[in-house]
Amino acid sequence: MPDRPRPLRKLGFLTIGLFDPADPAPGHESTLQIIELGERLGFDSAWLRHRHLQFGISSPVAVMAAASQRTSRIELGTAVTPLGWENPLRLAEDLATVDLLAGGRINPGLSVGEPMHYDTVKHSLYPDSSESEDFSYARVDRLARLIAGETVRDFSGKQGVVEEFSGRVEPHSPGLRDRLWYGAASRKSAVWAGANGFNLLSSSVVFPETGQEPDFARIQQSQIRAYREAAATSAQAQGPARVSQGLVVIPTDSASQDQREKYQRYVDERTPRTRAPQGPKGMLFAPDLIGTSEEIAEQLYAHAGFQEVNEVAFALPFSFDHEDYIQILTDIAGRLGPALGWTPAGSRSAPDGPAPT
Repeated sequence: MPDRPRPLRKLGFLTIGLFDPADPAPGHESTLQIIELGERLGFDSAWLRHRHLQFGISSPVAVMAAASQRTSRIELGTAVTPLGWENPLRLAEDLATVDLLAGGRINPGLSVGEPMHYDTVKHSLYPDSSESEDFSYARVDRLARLIAGETVRDFSGKQGVVEEFSGRVEPHSPGLRDRLWYGAASRKSAVWAGANGFNLLSSSVVFPETGQEPDFARIQQSQIRAYREAAATSAQAQGPARVSQGLVVIPTDSASQDQREKYQRYVDERTPRTRAPQGPKGMLFAPDLIGTSEEIAEQLYAHAGFQEVNEVAFALPFSFDHEDYIQILTDIAGRLGPALGWTPAGSRSAPDGPAPT
């Protein structure tokens, strides 16, 4: 196995929280149980995808609030919340509230851009302003400033006998601004995130630069390096620049034969899209990594993008069953993580120090 310059420091997982539209409650309960399992297994973080008008989690803030009351240590994040669907002021209030309930464990991951299939939803989402909404970086910058406690208005103080008003978003959760992440798939977005004091979520999708060779791992590596260069000179950076990678990994160490066959079918169905750039922007997908933990670790050590990080949030496959997720998470925590040099939370001899840059 190739040498690794430093061990994996933080291990997380990402789930979509799939549910049956005819009976959605069990799917949400399954997600909460999976997060509880993640904490027991020693994972550092659990991340929720964000899906609107689909059969995955549409309100990860609410799910994080519920999870915060059923866990005590594991960090909870979103990867990612598309801000085109959100009012930044209201979202700032919700995130701060949940962060306080969680004891400072929330890691909101964000993105900007026009909502997916905007023409089909804009008249319901923004009936009076659909043509004038700003979906640029300014939207996430606005959210960050509100979370940081910048003044919203000049009006504050007491009014009447009991009403008292604040000039900033309340509640205010100190430290939350430093735990904001940006989901970047292009070099432009990665540089913007670094320059503006955000941590970086790098997933299984990248967009190459014009003329760049379509090699997913090398492109991801170049984006992470560009991010770190921008973060190193950013006046807004509050601490070490953190980067997390989110590939799909499916360890099969303890899987049954039926599970192995199902997992392989899933990977085989998705693999063709990874062989060539997709769409007008040349989008590239990372291959899913399947096999024993030792085999997956070897592939990761050889992955140029993985070589740049010491934090991961491995993505769980979209459409598997609850028992499959238990098996995959148990193998990640018990076999793959240790093969990458990771130690489960609760087993470490000293608190984590700052992440190396």
